[in-house]
Amino acid sequence: MKLANFFKLVIAIVIVELAGAIGAIFTVPVIPTWYAALIKSPLNPPSWVFAPVWNILFIIMGMAAFLVWKKGLNRKEIRVALIVFIIQLVLNSFWSIIFFGLRNPGAAFLEIIFLWLAILATIIAFYKVSRDAAYLLIPYILWVTFAAYLTFSVWQLNKNTRPVITPPENNIASLEAKICPDGSFVGCHGPNCELAACQKTSITETPDVPAKWITFADSISKLSFDYPRKLGARYIYMRDD
Repeated sequence: MKLANFFKLVIAIVIVELAGAIGAIFTVPVIPTWYAALIKSPLNPPSWVFAPVWNILFIIMGMAAFLVWKKGLNRKEIRVALIVFIIQLVLNSFWSIIFFGLRNPGAAFLEIIFLWLAILATIIAFYKVSRDAAYLLIPYILWVTFAAYLTFSVWQLNKNTRPVITPPENNIASLEAKICPDGSFVGCHGPNCELAACQKTSITETPDVPAKWITFADSISKLSFDYPRKLGARYIYMRDD
């Protein structure tokens, strides 16, 4: 391979991989949260499958673009083929932005239809220049066809539901509390936010609380309560029940 062609191959693959990296910016952060909570088709592969599959497809796409590019840019059909290729590459990135970034499977399904048509147009345009380049894009369009099915399934299965992200099981505090007979109040703790037992505490007597806790007493309202110097909860969240 000539040095010039080698650089064209590297540039073509890098450009395609950059398009994939743009999509990954919107994809990776929501995989363990929003996406994990969605109802999915039984045919939906594990999340870890998508990254290696897309990386392989991006490399193949770059090779296909190189086979067309190396024939030069002096012919109109070559320029048209590469322009169509770039258009479908942009649509590929936009799907990730819409599905994962905007969290809109319905709009993402509509967008992936245009992406599929753009890939088909790219295959036809590539075929006029290089049959090998066109054949290399067949796995790509087959995978996008499958991705369109998965997108449609997620859209339909989650139309009337709102994904619920379960908080960690080791949360120990919330905004709930109860007032004890002596006027003090206690909060809840544990995975199910069980309300703690009332402490035998008043303004005058020594509270039966763990060492190094702080007692707050209001002389006007006659209310008092105890709290630790350092909370063990990672966050506080609202409960619907």
